Amino acid sequence: MIKNIHGKESWLVPILFVLLLIFPLVLTRFYIYLLALIFVSGLPAMSLNLVLGYGGIYQFHHAAFYGVGAYGAALTITKLGCSPWIGFLVGPLLAALLSLIMGAICVRLSKLYFGMLQISLGSLVWAIVYRWYSFTGGDDGIHGVLMPDLIASTTGSYYFTLLVTTACLVAMYVIVKSPFGSALQGIRDNPVRSEAVGVNVKLHQLVALVVAGFFAGVAGVLFVVVDNSVFPDMLFWTLSLEILIMCLLGGCLTFLGPMLGAAMMVALRTFASTFTEYWTLIQGIILMLVIIFLPEGVLGYVNAKFKQLGDATSGGKT
Repeated sequence: MIKNIHGKESWLVPILFVLLLIFPLVLTRFYIYLLALIFVSGLPAMSLNLVLGYGGIYQFHHAAFYGVGAYGAALTITKLGCSPWIGFLVGPLLAALLSLIMGAICVRLSKLYFGMLQISLGSLVWAIVYRWYSFTGGDDGIHGVLMPDLIASTTGSYYFTLLVTTACLVAMYVIVKSPFGSALQGIRDNPVRSEAVGVNVKLHQLVALVVAGFFAGVAGVLFVVVDNSVFPDMLFWTLSLEILIMCLLGGCLTFLGPMLGAAMMVALRTFASTFTEYWTLIQGIILMLVIIFLPEGVLGYVNAKFKQLGDATSGGKT
């Protein structure tokens, strides 16, 4: 019976993907943009979960790689005059390179010490972008980034964002289920024992950081595709906090939990802000309630209930 339940659950993913393909045919332009924004917000949360939820690495300034990916693409297009498709490749590679450099410095530390040092280095990157007016535009950012005709429209950018996000999620799922992902989870649970059985803990953590930085850079590129602009707040620590909240809200010990958390955050910010300017207070209250009553996150709670249902059904048959 448990196998049947899991089999039914597995059908939800392709059904959801088909629905997402159909939505632009029935939804208004605003809701198409909103869905694309959810994908763009959920992808960095998913990449953070790769190192936080599965690796136990306290990455507290993940927005630095998200922003660098966006700026890498935008500057390649506007300043260097290259094709947008080249910019789409430069952004994630630049984010991965930054992650490699910062990771090599921080990986010697662990837990909160790692997180605090990374916040310092990430803030330095933000300060460079914020102050370098002649190149990055400073606090004005970069606006009006031209996109190829294929993805210049709202619908085109939506489909492009959906396909790239799906490809990234598939890649991350393969990584999580691979021997590397199993070793990473072993390091999260017991790094001392993992090292004792021959796992190179620091190397695995560094590789995970680079991979997560790359996917965050992809998300930054997708933001440029959707919004045609970049700004220094994309690298600020408050956005890193928001990405972390998405992981906690949806469930950082589940694969798709951060994407659900991102959908909840974007929807709350969009609709609550139309009724009150104190929407952040509502967000804080909801997060507090989730942490108190659903410490495993919304999707983690749902998964636990499914497991209990499966166990009860199996016990009833025996």
